Amino acid sequence: MRQSGGSRRVSFREVNRASANPRLGTRGRPEESRAAILRAAVGEFAEHGIAGARTDAIARAAHVNKALLYYYFKDKDALYEAVLDFVFSGLRDRVMPVLDSDLPPREKMLKYLGAKARTPMERIAREHFLPIFEKVTGVLREGIQRGEFRPVNPLDFLPSVVGMIIFYFSSAPLMKMVVKIDPLSPERIRERRVFVLEFISAALFT
Repeated sequence: MRQSGGSRRVSFREVNRASANPRLGTRGRPEESRAAILRAAVGEFAEHGIAGARTDAIARAAHVNKALLYYYFKDKDALYEAVLDFVFSGLRDRVMPVLDSDLPPREKMLKYLGAKARTPMERIAREHFLPIFEKVTGVLREGIQRGEFRPVNPLDFLPSVVGMIIFYFSSAPLMKMVVKIDPLSPERIRERRVFVLEFISAALFT
């Protein structure tokens, strides 16, 4: 077919080829676009946290438009949940077949540790979480030097804080069965947040 203005003839073969190979950033390549968004979101959330992360920065890093990001993820919270699944699913897929195997306990443990060491988590931790750990460690040391914080060891304090937060969510299904209250309801999450902040303040502040 011929375009107006004397432009060159475009064959139907070219049109079909363009339709069959849509650009990244369109809905025509959902797996590639979604994966690109998730990879970009890992870095953004790791650097800025869920509160400071910006979806427009994630879209730019993924080379997609913001509308497409919201096409796959309805809001930033949904994207954050998907990032957690993306990061930890690789670890689960590697270690669960080992743990479910019929191997003797000693061999099973060795294979589990070997499988865990080969996961992308080491790279993700090194590139994204280590900088945050170093920054928070700096804040702790500054607070200790100023006399505002108790002299805690960051290697003990920070994992304890993370464990306090993560364990609540991981044990939510069990708590729901035992106490007959939804631990993940908005009201309960607000109460838990207040408690955690007060608990950590009492443990850390002088």
